[in-house]
Amino acid sequence: MLRLLFAALLAVNLVACSSGDWRSASREPAGIAPNPSDYKPAVIEAYAADAFGWRGWFAVHTWLAVKPENAQQYTVYEVVGWGVENGRSALRVYETDAPDRYWYGAKPKKLLSINGDQAAQLIPRIAEAANRYPWADQYEVLPGPNSNTFPAWIGLQLPELGLNLPFSAIGSGYADNDQ
Repeated sequence: MLRLLFAALLAVNLVACSSGDWRSASREPAGIAPNPSDYKPAVIEAYAADAFGWRGWFAVHTWLAVKPENAQQYTVYEVVGWGVENGRSALRVYETDAPDRYWYGAKPKKLLSINGDQAAQLIPRIAEAANRYPWADQYEVLPGPNSNTFPAWIGLQLPELGLNLPFSAIGSGYADNDQ
């Protein structure tokens, strides 16, 4: 009886959590990244936010953002699955002044922040490593490669980043499968 009750509650919660519309979910800046107009030193940051819908109960989406010294925008590196089946790269690299946007309604948490000379030295190496990412055109929720595989792989290429992803970064362990 207890199992049946648990299954019913789980089903109701899954339906309720997954019924949100991703198109109207917040993508506003969270205000936790240094404003590139005001902050001149180089910056490297890593973020994690709960995955969309019910997946957010146990998984996060992670991404990296870098800003060279005196740059007016950040370069964001993230992996997403939509469009891969149509030939689009899973690795998305884009410029923005707000790298800390909500991930479809979920406020990001800063996992890493490196500033100044150390960041300036590491940024070109992150860009070079991103160009070598072995799964840029692949995406699988489980076991990976997925959005968490990319930052984990960058962290393996540049251990001096000291990037530690949370346990809920499901798919980060796939980075150990470097081709």
